[in-house]
Amino acid sequence: MAPKSRTSSTTIHLSLIVAIVIGNVVFADDNVPIPGNKAQLDDWYKKNVQPLAQRKDTLDPAVIAAEGATSVIKVMQDGSGKFKTINEAIKSIPKGNTKRVIIYIGPGTYKEKIKIEREKPFITLYGAPGKMPNLTYGGNALKYGTVDSATLIVESDYFVAANMIISNSSPKPNPKTQGGQALALRISGDKAAFYKVTLLGFQDTLCEDAEWHIYKDCFIQGTVDFIFGNGKALFLNTELRVMGDSGMSVITAQGRDKKTDDTGYSFVHCDITGTGTRTLLGRAWMSKAIVVFAYCNIGSGVNDTAWSNNNHPEYDKALFFGEYKNKGPGADPKGRYKHTKQLTDAQVKPFITLDYIKGSKWLLPPPTPKV
Repeated sequence: MAPKSRTSSTTIHLSLIVAIVIGNVVFADDNVPIPGNKAQLDDWYKKNVQPLAQRKDTLDPAVIAAEGATSVIKVMQDGSGKFKTINEAIKSIPKGNTKRVIIYIGPGTYKEKIKIEREKPFITLYGAPGKMPNLTYGGNALKYGTVDSATLIVESDYFVAANMIISNSSPKPNPKTQGGQALALRISGDKAAFYKVTLLGFQDTLCEDAEWHIYKDCFIQGTVDFIFGNGKALFLNTELRVMGDSGMSVITAQGRDKKTDDTGYSFVHCDITGTGTRTLLGRAWMSKAIVVFAYCNIGSGVNDTAWSNNNHPEYDKALFFGEYKNKGPGADPKGRYKHTKQLTDAQVKPFITLDYIKGSKWLLPPPTPKV
């Protein structure tokens, strides 16, 4: 056999370099699928959502500039912080803000109706682990309109919330009375992340209003359509607690109504718990709704049908209700709504990577502010 030439050797080395570069591009482009083993989820997340110092080649320049100079505002009800209320802290942040501002919220119950305006991006609401504050208010649709009934309304981009409870204290709606819907959270801004956030409500708990968002290690409770809207959201390791003791309960009501809408919900390694036996995974709020459950543990409260066209048979051909390798007593595909898709490996992949929300451009690990 003839000896290997320098050209062959160089080619091999170049191939290795190209392979490494390609590997990095795949890494940066968020195309690494979420592992099927839930025990590997946190390691996967840490490898693919690295700190700022390791991400400057992929993040949006605005994110790099904002995260490079953060400040902390402390809110404490006992007066030991700069402010006693969250609204006071938000009011102190100027419109057109371009730097990350972390509002550290001390323990306690904050009875406030809070709105973060679109002109105030890069705000973080942070509660200390183990001392989660409860942001709560009793607004409902009768008084404010449905989407403005939320305890917390976020219209700005690059929002983050970590380690807190956001609840609506309004009572469970009476089907015979109008205006009982009561949101805990409406998120309308782009590129928002929620880490270890509990959302408590009944009907319409979470309005996923628009743009790209992620929820990791969260808890969301509700009855009817308690995750709704036309946003695009990835839910990881999040418990969906159904309060369905009587009547039909519905987890999602996704609002995609145009083919050009880049929206939908993807639930990966989530747990569906709670009471009742007539729960639907989703119904079509609009004609082209997209919802996928992958690697989820689906409890017995989920009805065999699991999905609904919301009494609009004309929606059937445009809907995308998908399931992939779920488990639990409610995961049996027998009896499903006839247009449910049991997804293949290739079909599910776009829904189980960070590319679903273009995370390489903006997503960072959970905050750990020094206070």
